[in-house]
Amino acid sequence: MHLFGKAKAAQTTPKDAIVKLRESLEMLEKREKYLQTKIDAELKIAKLNAAKNKRVALMALKRKKTYEEQINKIMGSRMTLETQAMAIENASVNLETMQAMKAGADAMKQIHGKLNIDKVDDTMDDIREQMDLANEISDAISQPVGFGTEFDEDELNEELELMEQEALDAQLLDTGVDLNTAPAVPSTAVPAIAQAPRPVKKPAVEEEDAELAELQASMAM
Repeated sequence: MHLFGKAKAAQTTPKDAIVKLRESLEMLEKREKYLQTKIDAELKIAKLNAAKNKRVALMALKRKKTYEEQINKIMGSRMTLETQAMAIENASVNLETMQAMKAGADAMKQIHGKLNIDKVDDTMDDIREQMDLANEISDAISQPVGFGTEFDEDELNEELELMEQEALDAQLLDTGVDLNTAPAVPSTAVPAIAQAPRPVKKPAVEEEDAELAELQASMAM
């Protein structure tokens, strides 16, 4: 007698139940094989005594029938145990699947508990702001650095023209031409050269009449 009531039975796990069912199936399979050997032996006895000793043959057939009935019962028990083992295995798989799914759901809930749509929007705004800042910095770095002096384009052009004129003067000096004594280019216009008058072309009718007169004169000779 227990002082604190009945001892609580240990809870059977699905794995233990499946192992127990498999052991029972193995035992029934061995029993079925044993009975099958007995059936074969009784059938042999019945065949040997069918003609000479019908009473012995009949008893052998009765024992054979009894063994066959036991085998049928064993086959039914095996079917029940196999079905039960398969059901437990399926239930165990479903349980593990549900536990895994629940663990995944809890993990997602824990992650989403630290996030919300406002935080996500703020984070994306920060990312876009930093990207814009990075682009501005990159553009600023890529620009050529000036010297802090603004140049007058007109003044530079005048200086360039002066340098070109000096280069031209130096070239003339190298050829021995005195810029002060060089003859000036006449400013008066050169008179146009008289052209000979172009011959006036006779009309085509007069030319034909002249040719006809020459032809008649040559025929009269």
